[in-house]
Amino acid sequence: MISNFITMSGYGLYVWLSFGIVFISCAVVYIKTKKTLKKYEQEFLSELQALTLKERNKAIESSKIAQHILATSFKTN
Repeated sequence: MISNFITMSGYGLYVWLSFGIVFISCAVVYIKTKKTLKKYEQEFLSELQALTLKERNKAIESSKIAQHILATSFKTN
């Protein structure tokens, strides 16, 4: 029963290879996207820290994204 499922009447190699390629492709896209997001968060954080205290507080109060980035950056530091 399991061997029939794995071989899929002789098409198993193609099916499992296709699943593998799609899984690896999705993993690569996810990792690259996560890496790019971290890069942009670090750039945003450095720009935010370059602002004066008054400008920084105004930006943090008006932006949920800034609040989220600051909260996650303090967790990782």
